[in-house]
Amino acid sequence: MHVQIVLFDGFDPLDVIAPYEVLYAGGTASAGAVSVELVSAEGPREVVSGTGGLALRATGALDSGRAGLVLVPGASGRVGKPGDVPDHDAGDGELQRDESIPVLLGRTLATELPAMLKAAMENPEVTVGAVCGGSLVLAMAGLLEGRHATTHHMGLDMLDATGVHAVNARVVDDGDLVTGAGVTSGLDLGLYLLEREVGPRIAHAVEGLFAHERRGTVWRNRGPVPARL
Repeated sequence: MHVQIVLFDGFDPLDVIAPYEVLYAGGTASAGAVSVELVSAEGPREVVSGTGGLALRATGALDSGRAGLVLVPGASGRVGKPGDVPDHDAGDGELQRDESIPVLLGRTLATELPAMLKAAMENPEVTVGAVCGGSLVLAMAGLLEGRHATTHHMGLDMLDATGVHAVNARVVDDGDLVTGAGVTSGLDLGLYLLEREVGPRIAHAVEGLFAHERRGTVWRNRGPVPARL
């Protein structure tokens, strides 16, 4: 399984680093069954996060035709005021300090990323994942209508408003779409993907290495609908 983790201006570093380390360790534990790289819509470049100017380097361009996993992080910045909506008209100039998360997420719509993600989601050999606000990037691009997904608890209403079946769960598995909730859920998402795609023994080994026990039940659209508790 080859994993492409997408960087965009203002990304949240932990949304990227947590699954990167988990999946990279999974590759080591499985003798190379998993490989991971950082990519961007524009190709190789330094990409500045929304956290204190911390930058990571994308080593290539997102390849929507490559089989495997494409993982989209959320953004890091001011939470914003209640009722704020993503602003895709904010321009594509230099990243400003103290910008709100909705503005940073909205800016992705002015790039080639939405078209690339659409192509990835239409590729039957690709599973698309998202951590935290990454689900909103996909939803704003019109790619999640009618699908089940989760995001940070503060963004669930916004996700629901785009026509997504928003689920308040740590990890949501909707087949070729797997999403994680808050920032640290990237650890749980990475471990679950290792279990699902490579096997539970590899996931268990990585879980032990990181001394992290996965939280929450992975939600799937299966079984009876629960009665009100």
